[in-house]
Amino acid sequence: MSPPIPNPDGTSDYKPMRRKLPTEQHIHISEVPMTWNNWHEHMNWFNITLGLIVPLLGLFSTLYVPLMTKTGLFAVFYYFNTGLGITAGEYLLHGIPASISSIAQMPLGYHRLWSHRSYQASFILRLYLAAFGAGSVQGSARWWSREHRVHHRYTDTEKDPYSVRKGLMYSHMGWIITKQNPKNRGRTNISDLDQDPIIVWQHRHYYKIAIFMGFVLPISICGLGWHDWMGGIVYAGILRMFFFQQAHWLGEQPFDSKQSPRDHFITALITLGEGYHNFHHEFPSDYRNAIEWYQYDPTKWAIAAWKMIGLASHLQQFPRNEIEKGRVQQLQKKVDQKRSELDWGTPLSQLPVCEWQEYIRAVNSGQSLLAITGIVYDITDFIDKHPGGGALIRSWIGKDATAVFHGGIYDHSNAAHNLLSGMRIAVLRGGGEVEIMKTKQPTDCCA
Repeated sequence: MSPPIPNPDGTSDYKPMRRKLPTEQHIHISEVPMTWNNWHEHMNWFNITLGLIVPLLGLFSTLYVPLMTKTGLFAVFYYFNTGLGITAGEYLLHGIPASISSIAQMPLGYHRLWSHRSYQASFILRLYLAAFGAGSVQGSARWWSREHRVHHRYTDTEKDPYSVRKGLMYSHMGWIITKQNPKNRGRTNISDLDQDPIIVWQHRHYYKIAIFMGFVLPISICGLGWHDWMGGIVYAGILRMFFFQQAHWLGEQPFDSKQSPRDHFITALITLGEGYHNFHHEFPSDYRNAIEWYQYDPTKWAIAAWKMIGLASHLQQFPRNEIEKGRVQQLQKKVDQKRSELDWGTPLSQLPVCEWQEYIRAVNSGQSLLAITGIVYDITDFIDKHPGGGALIRSWIGKDATAVFHGGIYDHSNAAHNLLSGMRIAVLRGGGEVEIMKTKQPTDCCA
């Protein structure tokens, strides 16, 4: 039997679970405050070397290694293939509440195929996605898909592996470069992945496959193809991998704002269509991330093309009616939020109730009051601003101007109704505007 293969976070899913004896209990380093004396113990040095030190060396090398056209074109081509290995397979995009979203750890086949089972793939296609997904050097499909399922199940909570609630740096790089406590890992079911021989094979031999597909193959093609060994190392190897893993952009939430994921065209451009992450979190089993024809989602196009040639089948789509429900509900949330920020005048339920005689008595005492649809308005400060002239509006003081306001002389606009709402001071008994007011006792509201 093959020995357990460690995950990028230092744990192993194949290690048998058992209850530790009291003498075996120990405090995980993540539970110890980080200080100048122990900070190095908190670091995951393997991931730091692979994710930070090596890419920085690659960036520095660009000062001395010129970019050949063939190498640049091949790096882009290889970027798309390793990208499809992640996004057609699995992907992660966080949305920061303050309007920043973070993309991290994203092989194409890992996301839509293995994390969410949004379609079915043939043996050849699964082998291709597993191989090129490993070439992105972001973990095995088994580990990656498990973490992503946990992310969806526990989004923005303590058990979310890359929760944005812990800060931008943590959600983007912190959870990768620091040691994580296994006790905080959320639970999820991946029994379906363990039944896929390709997933099991890739997980057991991940490091060998990743090194070959991520570095040896692209470097060899550049070196043997057009004698650009250094360019292959820097551009087709190191920088291609690094560029795929880094991006932070603004975003929108057209379907739901309860959780943090967001949509943005730029992130979609960089991640082969995975930037529409707000849609994805609402409808995770849909093989599409972008549902409009004009939205950029080459992963969706690739899956559709694979279906046409018989490599993919059973493509999952949420009904359009359900998608539009989510869009309308989110629009309503935004409208309600904006509405709550505006002054709509004193609520009718909070206005005092007065008799018609009180209304007339207040007008006779010199107040500029108007009665419209059972509501009394104080128009003192508005008379000289009235678009129809002060004389016209004065002629209806102390009268019932309902018919006049609603078309008898002029059918006032919605803006006029809104402006008038800020002037209301009372409800007339028997006015019919608010039935609940009839239970209130008369007061000298207009005096």
